[in-house]
Amino acid sequence: MNLGYGFVVSLRRSPVGAEHGHCCIERDLALRLKARLHPMRGLKRDRSASVVIRGHAFTQNLRRGHYELGVDARPGLTLAAAFDELALVV
Repeated sequence: MNLGYGFVVSLRRSPVGAEHGHCCIERDLALRLKARLHPMRGLKRDRSASVVIRGHAFTQNLRRGHYELGVDARPGLTLAAAFDELALVV
């Protein structure tokens, strides 16, 4: 069915993703919404959020040069060099 808005709406049932309704626009929206919310599933607890926050702070401190890791690397590769040095230690 052409609604005159530049896109075509199909109202027929499709076996793929049939649990999201019979309209292809509704199905597409539900699948995109699931894909968008999937990365946020891991932060349901305070502990997992604090681990992510600490890791982010550690990465920022590495980038800013607060540790003597990756100091001899090129400016764009300091973070990668720092993690390479850490991998050798651990």
